[in-house]
Amino acid sequence: MFGISLFTMIARSVRNQSTGRLLYRDLLLSLLLVPVLACGSAPPPEESSQPILILVSIDGFRWDFRDRGTTPNLDRLVAKGVSARKLIPVFPSKTFPNHYTVVTGLYPENHGLVANNIYDPAFDAIYGLSKRDEVGNGRWYGGEPIWVAAEAAGKPTAPIFWPGSEAEIDGYRPTFWEPFDGSVDDHRRVDKVLALLDLPPTQRPVFLTLYFDTIDHAAHDLGPGPSQNLQRAVEHVDAMIGRLLDGLENRGLAGRVDVIVISDHGMAENSRERVILIDEILDLDIANPVDWDPVLGLWPEAGMIDEVLERLQGAHPHLKVFRREDIPVELHYNHHPRIPPIIAIADDGWAISSSERFMACSDCFTGGSHGYDPRLESMGGLFIAAGPSFQHGITLPSLENVHLYHLMCAVLGLQPAPNDGDVEIVPKLLRPRSDSLTASH
Repeated sequence: MFGISLFTMIARSVRNQSTGRLLYRDLLLSLLLVPVLACGSAPPPEESSQPILILVSIDGFRWDFRDRGTTPNLDRLVAKGVSARKLIPVFPSKTFPNHYTVVTGLYPENHGLVANNIYDPAFDAIYGLSKRDEVGNGRWYGGEPIWVAAEAAGKPTAPIFWPGSEAEIDGYRPTFWEPFDGSVDDHRRVDKVLALLDLPPTQRPVFLTLYFDTIDHAAHDLGPGPSQNLQRAVEHVDAMIGRLLDGLENRGLAGRVDVIVISDHGMAENSRERVILIDEILDLDIANPVDWDPVLGLWPEAGMIDEVLERLQGAHPHLKVFRREDIPVELHYNHHPRIPPIIAIADDGWAISSSERFMACSDCFTGGSHGYDPRLESMGGLFIAAGPSFQHGITLPSLENVHLYHLMCAVLGLQPAPNDGDVEIVPKLLRPRSDSLTASH
């Protein structure tokens, strides 16, 4: 009781009344209490019928990685919920474009996060994962993330470590947010979510996210093939899912909280025998690469587009090259001005590099990578969902991640913003509302 009461007192005392959000500095103070809160078992005295949704992303978890280790906690979610054989990402199958698609229901050509590294000709600025000022600048984020709709409806959210969550979008920030910090271990990430659920119902977030990158690092380093390191990573993340589920049960929330577990993309095997040295084909000084591998985005000098295109097309049998407007329509990657004028896409398992980088980095291009055509088997991801809102025992052959936004809006009772998803996914996977309310009591 002492830990819960103290957390509540701190949370109330540091709440910024002018913005309605908990400041990052003060949230760090509250995290000192996480070890106490993680062990709590008593649910809050007041309850609410408001659904709660936790969206878990396991970065780089390919659709078949459940076979790489023992995954009892993912298995128990599958047994009592819904799943897909594979989750199909959007193009390019990279981390930021796909995470932002999931929470907006928009293809990258419509939400603007068209790659992990982006040039915007209107801003004359570069967006990249290491550019913290730009990551926190709302001008890069189109569409309406689900937390914006929730906050506008007066419902607190906590999309911790989710792309876009560090920026003010349409005048809103999440109630709880933090700049990404890769040094925060997975145990603490789980415990932060559980601590937020210990808040009183009026302050408790209705939408929370949890992000794990352990598997992505392991697969990048050693590739997606069978290995003890990848097996350990899979079993570690499964244990973190178990920590979350046990924490919900200890708080009496297991029957009230919906959990969706996804990954942003799969992983392909790389080799130093499958590297396209692009500077042997093209003078990079006139091509201006912005994003490199395995999707090469080029912004040629003025008047040089035709020449660059002519040099690249047909120059390598494992490289497909397009003008922006000619990119296959099924990739949904034609219309945004941030998409480079020329896009080159490597075949599955091939990499794109400069000769200098290839020679300087003897360990590069030996593990795994992603970003390829999302329709490839190697790029398929994970989808599992369970809780009072979801049906039982349904497994789809595949599911496109652009449809998840509709699913999450339906769970939380939010009106979807205009999006590219298909609302027909909702009756396929969710119980009728009356059934889900009954299941939560």
